[in-house]
Parts: sequence; C-alpha cells; structure tokens
Amino acid sequence: MASLITPILSFATLIAHIVFVFCILAFIYRKSWGNKFIKFVHKHALWLGFGVSTVAIVGSLLYSNLIGFAPCTLCWWQRIFIYPQAVLFLIAIIKKDRGIFDYALPLSIAAFIISLYQSYSNFSGTSLLPCTAAGGECSRIYVLEFGYITIPLMSLTLVSYLLFIKLCAKKYDNNSNA
Repeated sequence: MASLITPILSFATLIAHIVFVFCILAFIYRKSWGNKFIKFVHKHALWLGFGVSTVAIVGSLLYSNLIGFAPCTLCWWQRIFIYPQAVLFLIAIIKKDRGIFDYALPLSIAAFIISLYQSYSNFSGTSLLPCTAAGGECSRIYVLEFGYITIPLMSLTLVSYLLFIKLCAKKYDNNSNA
C-alpha cells in the first residue's frame, strides 16, 4: 500500500511546492498581477482552510492507520494542532464566520514550528527530543522522495498553506485595498 500512497502524496507535495512559489509571488505582487489570485484566496479562505486541514488529516491517517507507520511524539503534537482546524473551519463555513482565523492562527503557528523542527531533524539526522515511536527516533525517515520530500516536509507544506490562507484572509479583512 505504501508503494501506491507514497508516490501520489509525494508528487502532490512537489506540485504544492511549485504552486506555493506562485502563491508567494502573487502575494508579493498583489498590487499588480497577483491581485486577482489573492482576492480569490481571500474570498474562499474558509473552504481552502477546510480543504487543506482535511487533506492533512487524511494523509496522516493513511500513513499511520493504513500503511502502519507509528506516529512519533512530534507527529502527535502536529496532529493536536492541525486536526481541530478542520472542525473549526467547518463550523466557520456553516456560520459564515471569518473570525476563525484568530483562533486557527496560533494552532497553525504551533504546528509550523513543530513540523519545521521535525523536518530539520530529518535532514540533520539528529533529534534533540526523545521519541516514543516504536522502533525509531523522530528523525527517522520513513519516506524520501525526489531527494527531499519526507512526511514532516509534507506536514510543513500543508501548514504553510494554512498560514498563507490566513495571511491572505487577514490582509484583506484588515485592509480591503491591500
């Protein structure tokens, strides 16, 4: 099963990295050519946030429950900060409440810091924290595709998207002429 899921998720992560570069450039050039894209992200921020957080949940459950990779302590902490966001975004969609971004931002920042640390420990080969995963450290690499894509990097990518969506939403909520 890993031989099917891993290439799909890795290729999706690679595409997500390419799209993320476009997103950053669109945000930088939001006063010119990037304006329509950033306004689209702002308008659909609740649905995009729900979609990204749901993809993160599905991906992590595929790796832990279907493939059988034991989640380490850092993986669990990332889940603690990412999983509630899907519920928060769904409630915000139902209530049409854009105030969600104030509550979800700290969750995304915490998940970002943890996934950034775990990605660092994957590439450096050392983890400063003890790990409870059966048979390995938090720096153990279960997946390595395209020479750099690992499970923590997949998580970092999704959390970066959540932060980007929140940035776009807050930027236009605070200043509609951004």
